[in-house]
Amino acid sequence: MSGRPVQTTALVAVVGALGMLGRAWRELLQARGIDHIGLDLPTIDITDPGSIAEHIKPGCKTVVNCAAFTDVDGAEDQEPAALRLNAEAVGHLADHCKAIGATLIHYSTDYVFDGQADSPYMTDHPRDPINAYGRTKAEGEKLIEASGCEFLLIRTSWLYAPWARNFVNGMIRLTRERDELNVVDDQHGRPTSAQHLAASSLALLEKGERGASHITDGGQCSWYEFACEIKRLAGNQCDIRPCTSDEFKRPAPRPAYSVLDISKTESALGPMPDWKHNLAEVIGQMEPQSV
Repeated sequence: MSGRPVQTTALVAVVGALGMLGRAWRELLQARGIDHIGLDLPTIDITDPGSIAEHIKPGCKTVVNCAAFTDVDGAEDQEPAALRLNAEAVGHLADHCKAIGATLIHYSTDYVFDGQADSPYMTDHPRDPINAYGRTKAEGEKLIEASGCEFLLIRTSWLYAPWARNFVNGMIRLTRERDELNVVDDQHGRPTSAQHLAASSLALLEKGERGASHITDGGQCSWYEFACEIKRLAGNQCDIRPCTSDEFKRPAPRPAYSVLDISKTESALGPMPDWKHNLAEVIGQMEPQSV
C-alpha cells in the first residue's frame, strides 16, 4: 500500500500548556485552527533532554515555552531549582529545537534589568538583574543565544489573564473582601494581558521576526495605579492607599522602573492596545462571581 505517511507530529508544541500563558496559547491556536499539542507535567519534563526528545518529534516547526519558575520571592531561597527550570531546561529546549529545525518561542522578563533606568529598556540593553528570579531568567536567555537555534525571545511584564492566579484576580478578591489596602506606588512597569501576549507573539512569528522582542500592553503605570483601575472596573469600594516598597518588604528586591521599550514590536504589528483597554476586556470575560 502506497501513499503519503500519516503525520503524527503537531506543528506547534506548547510547553507549560496548563499555565496562565499556556492556556492563552492553546485557545488562540484552537481558534485559528492551527495544529498543536499542549505539553505539561507529568507528561513532559523539560529538565530531562530525553523527555523533550520523546514528546517533541522532528516535524514540529515551533516550540512555545510557557513553562517557568515564576515565584519571584521563592526563588531567593530556591535559586538552584529556579535555575534548573528557567535556564538549564531552556537550554535543553533550545538544543533540541536546533537539532530538529524548529523555532523556539521563549518568554523572559523585565526583571533581567536593574530597574535604575529613566526611559524604557531597549531589547539590547545589558542584562543586570537584581534578584534570583531575574538571574535565572537571564541565564536562560544566554543559553538560547548560544544554542544556534532559530528563536523568538520575548520579554514581558506584569502578566494577567481572566484565569489562574495573578495580580488582577488577587486585587479583585482583596478589594471585595477588605475595606482598606496598601499597594506600592514607587515601582513602574507595563501590565500585559496573556491573551494579547499570545496573539502578538504569533503575529511576530508569522511576520518572520526573530531574536529579542518586547511585548506588553501599551502605556505604563505603578502597581498602585494598576490596582485602582482594577478596583474601579470590578465595581468594588475598597480604599486603596499608596505606599513605598520600603513599607511593603518582600524577600526579593523589585526593580523600581522596569518599563520595556515596545517600539520594535509596534513597528512590526502597529500600536499595542493601552493597558486600561486590555484590562477592561479581561475583567469583562470573568465569571460574575469572580468580579
